[in-house]
Amino acid sequence: GVGKATGAATLAVDRGERGDRVGGWEAERCGPSRQRMFGLDGVLPEAVVNGREQYIIPAEAQGIRIISIGFFIAPDDALVWRGPMATSALKQLIHQTLWEELDYLLIDLPPGTGDVHISLVTELKVDGAVMVSTPQRVAVDDVKRGIAMFRNDGVNIPVLGIVENMAWFTPAELPDNRYYIFGRGGAAELSNKEGIDLLGEIPVIPSVMDGGESGMQAAAQAGDVKTYYREIASQIVDKLAKK
Repeated sequence: GVGKATGAATLAVDRGERGDRVGGWEAERCGPSRQRMFGLDGVLPEAVVNGREQYIIPAEAQGIRIISIGFFIAPDDALVWRGPMATSALKQLIHQTLWEELDYLLIDLPPGTGDVHISLVTELKVDGAVMVSTPQRVAVDDVKRGIAMFRNDGVNIPVLGIVENMAWFTPAELPDNRYYIFGRGGAAELSNKEGIDLLGEIPVIPSVMDGGESGMQAAAQAGDVKTYYREIASQIVDKLAKK
């Protein structure tokens, strides 16, 4: 609920608009939303056989190649899987998706520090993690635990920075006013304590929600949304280039 899926989708669209080959993989199994956010409800990705193996061809929308467990379950079904079942499905999507050549693969992880996260780092080489939080303490505490997981010796993935989502709200009719609905500065405070860059603060912008509901990500629109996410994406790319 802090905006991880929205952030991953919007950053992917921004990079795609700049000419990069981008994949968006949703590793969230309990509440997959990628198909709705990209207007792909009802789409079932095709499969091809290559040698003895069968591969999934990612769906495409807004120039992004997309895969999600949500493509393979009915919209009203509850995905009741034990850990080993979820891990097995995750590995299948990792190794049997025909991404072709990509410049970036953005992976939207579920909240927490569970089986999905551990499986990911054992099956893939991950260049970096971006943390997303809202300002309030409850969300910041979760992010702090996530940072500790990525810094664990057995995981050891660089944390590239933190994005504070829903940082404030400014009504269109009161452009000089800021209302801090979810508290103020929680992610900034955490970034200082942890020695991690604050990549950006994104206010509550109705068009972000509208884009997710309509299947047209807000980064493809003009205005403040594009500016906020483009700055964040640029910082991430710069950090990866320096690695």
